[in-house]
Amino acid sequence: MKFKTVLLSTLLLSSLQAADDFKSWFSDGVASGNVKYYYIETDKDNGAGTTTSAHANSVGGQLSYKTANLYGLELGATAMSTNPFALPNSVDTSIIGRDNGVRSGQGPSGQIAQQGFTVLGEAYIKYSRDFFNIWYGRQVLRTPLIDAKEVRMLPSAVQGTMAKAAFENGITIEAGYLDRFKQRTSNEFVNIIKHALGANTQAVTGSNAGYVAPISVSYDANGVTAHLYDYYAADFMNSVFGDVVFKNKLDENMEYSVGAQIIKQDSIGTADTNLAQAGSLTGGQKIDVTSFGLKGSFNYNESGLYAAYTNVSRNNNAHDSMVLPWDGTPLYTNMITSNDLFQSNYGKALNADSAYIGGTQGLKLAYSQGFDFSGVEGFMTTLAWAQYSNSRTGFDKNQQDINAVIQYKYDKELTVQLKGIWVDNNTGVNELGVVTQLDSLTQYRVIANYKFKTN
Repeated sequence: MKFKTVLLSTLLLSSLQAADDFKSWFSDGVASGNVKYYYIETDKDNGAGTTTSAHANSVGGQLSYKTANLYGLELGATAMSTNPFALPNSVDTSIIGRDNGVRSGQGPSGQIAQQGFTVLGEAYIKYSRDFFNIWYGRQVLRTPLIDAKEVRMLPSAVQGTMAKAAFENGITIEAGYLDRFKQRTSNEFVNIIKHALGANTQAVTGSNAGYVAPISVSYDANGVTAHLYDYYAADFMNSVFGDVVFKNKLDENMEYSVGAQIIKQDSIGTADTNLAQAGSLTGGQKIDVTSFGLKGSFNYNESGLYAAYTNVSRNNNAHDSMVLPWDGTPLYTNMITSNDLFQSNYGKALNADSAYIGGTQGLKLAYSQGFDFSGVEGFMTTLAWAQYSNSRTGFDKNQQDINAVIQYKYDKELTVQLKGIWVDNNTGVNELGVVTQLDSLTQYRVIANYKFKTN
């Protein structure tokens, strides 16, 4: 039964059981959302005398409504919209409908990719009681490997169900079943495995559809935060993510943190058999990749320092680059541009980029500074630098990323950001493991975001 039918049926039943409270269930609800303007310009140099430049403007955002709680039941919905305007001849569709264009076969910059859209990105029913809750429908999910990735116009979202139990001792357990995924530049909820592999889904998994079953255990108490996730996708891939972070506040103005992470991905079932064949999508290589990372931060008043190191292990006998089709950016050294921005486009699951290629060591340093102390409140700057090195054939030079952000926030509602991104030797790898590089990529973004909420 489709989730919309279940949602409407549950609404009808609950209204019959609590007719007296039905009106207040909605009248006491909360509306919220945001209005966002986004400008992006991307310039590329392939090192052979060929350069490209593309840009785009769009305005849109989200409008959400969540009912009050009635006998533990809540309903929620969110409309999401992106509306481009004043487009040039060469359009950067990464804030419009890029995934729609890729899925249609027109490509990432054709007419379909340039069209704006509005989509019901969230529509769910949720039941809560004591320490337990469960939701069913569509929601924006934020986990290390299935994420909203909200650095562009709209978030990605999933369809399915998730249950959570949060205990007083700081332990939280979650489990779910997800069968559809809407990429942030799409208005379609596509089968979650089909989205990852596209036309190659049956050749890899033996089926044209599938699911992901995530389960996690988290701990947050006494300055320690720890997570252990297992994402099981039958006949495709199993991914395990674990990390632990310790935070300590030295005084009212000073604190530090240290953390470590490990990620393991393996093809399983039919995919493990099919990918091992010589004529497979990966040229006879199963998915087998392991990565680990370390990080540390130090904050004093409005100043912050951050450092991280990651290593994706090299395995010459396997597809050893991380598989991230659902907008996860889990590595501590991730930059705005370091995860292949379009790996989560339809059918691109086995692509990878820079920090996520097997054999890559990454180093990231960042410094942030607020300016409230000067009497000019609301301003903050962030400067981040990362370098990725790899000895594999085709990775000719180290890649260097620099991100600079100037942000102004007014009264917690309006945020304006100016972002500059400079990447030297931008590295990508296709499905067969062949590394290709741009000489440089430069990107500028202007983002204005106004948030609102009733009550």
